[in-house]
Amino acid sequence: MSLSVAVAGASGYAGGELLRLLADHPEFTVTTVTAFSNAGQPLIALQPHLRSLSHLTLVETSAENLAGHDVVFLALPHGKSGEITAALPEGTLVIDCGADHRLTDPDAWARFYGGEYYGAWTYGLPELIHADGSRHRDQIAGATRIAVPGCNVTAISLGLAPGIQAGVLQADDIVAVLAVGPSGAGKALKTNLLAAEILGSASAYGVGGTHRHTPEITQNLIVAGGSGVSVSFTPMLVPMSRGILATSTAKLAPGATAAQVRDAFEAAYGQEPFVHLLPAGEFPRTADTVGANTALIGLAVDETAGRVVTVTAIDNLVKGTAGAAIQSANIALGLPETTGLSTNGVAP
Repeated sequence: MSLSVAVAGASGYAGGELLRLLADHPEFTVTTVTAFSNAGQPLIALQPHLRSLSHLTLVETSAENLAGHDVVFLALPHGKSGEITAALPEGTLVIDCGADHRLTDPDAWARFYGGEYYGAWTYGLPELIHADGSRHRDQIAGATRIAVPGCNVTAISLGLAPGIQAGVLQADDIVAVLAVGPSGAGKALKTNLLAAEILGSASAYGVGGTHRHTPEITQNLIVAGGSGVSVSFTPMLVPMSRGILATSTAKLAPGATAAQVRDAFEAAYGQEPFVHLLPAGEFPRTADTVGANTALIGLAVDETAGRVVTVTAIDNLVKGTAGAAIQSANIALGLPETTGLSTNGVAP
């Protein structure tokens, strides 16, 4: 079969990555690409690396232009997706890569985002383990409205959820520091993202619990069985175009051993196609995930501090956004989950 696909926000980084992956997907055919200020321009003028899609021209982002497709992917700033999705046909599979439908708590939305709350959709993190041991992919199958997680959220949630679910980690004192590439901030021109500003430098942002991904991380760890969840996470902007390296720590549960911690993660991810636990003593590099839909996790127990340390690497534009969207679409449509997605990165 060939399913018609529209991508909204096709001129941005996330939209471009969606198109790169969709171009080689055997079951999807991209027929419509949309943008706001760039409408009317050839796609190739904004995404010159997408040679196989050079026949496409950007049209205005509107419900009218998006309707009539089998699958619609939205790569829009928060507040923009919700304005459009209500007007799309119920039978259309809509995957939102933005924030508008991630949070289940309206108060959390009001605090961290503001503006109209558009309601929560099925959450697009298939590997998220639930307190009862099930996986979130069970909820994605057959869904027609899916919200893709935030990229930082994916790295931290996958790096901690198995230990919380197994009861070997405590959720009341979680600290995470992330090295993040600037592509996660989007393609809009911003002084702090200029090469002259970031090359040879690292800087923190969203400090002190202000980052908008904070309530989403908490939401996921509660789903995994965490009680009294407290998350302090600080992202650091570093000079790499892509990637997230999340170092997350949590208190070791009383009586839990290092062997039990590793067993929990091996049980959770041993059969997962895209989330890989590295051998003991090994830790991932962001370079090993570039272009791949993988999350690579290294694990250690700091017995002196009584804490577990996980180091998770992802490509923020693939497993952190576009890859997760396509993976979720595959599940929702009953296709093999790995269709059109690679575990092989690009090196050097």
